[in-house]
Amino acid sequence: MTPRLPGLTLADADQLVQAALDAGVERGFPPLAVAVIDVAGEVIALRRADGGRPMTSRVAVAKARSALVSLMPSGNLDKLPPGIIDALQNLYGGNFVPRAGGLLVTRDDVVLGAAGASGAQSDEDEEAVRTAVERWQSQPLG
Repeated sequence: MTPRLPGLTLADADQLVQAALDAGVERGFPPLAVAVIDVAGEVIALRRADGGRPMTSRVAVAKARSALVSLMPSGNLDKLPPGIIDALQNLYGGNFVPRAGGLLVTRDDVVLGAAGASGAQSDEDEEAVRTAVERWQSQPLG
């Protein structure tokens, strides 16, 4: 049997991505890209809505990774001391985005992965991801 990392399954990731895309449509946001990553920071699922700008896919992944490595929402990273963001950008090869839209995916205070969105205003990206995570968390364990 092949070992796997603890955390989100492909089914979980697909559900989170679809829920975030649905939330964006429900609220009239521009087309979003949504990424879900595992605890190692690797992409499990990534989808970009029709009409979404190509760059949004990479930004969604970077927002998710930013949340994961900092263990906080990516939108809170702009509160770090000056110079820290530059150092983190350098450390992570530019794949660090201190803008809202990346959130941890947790259950019972255990980090299982992270999700990020891009394509709308940053607070709208985060709203779509937050809605998806809350919908996923409200479901019974399966």
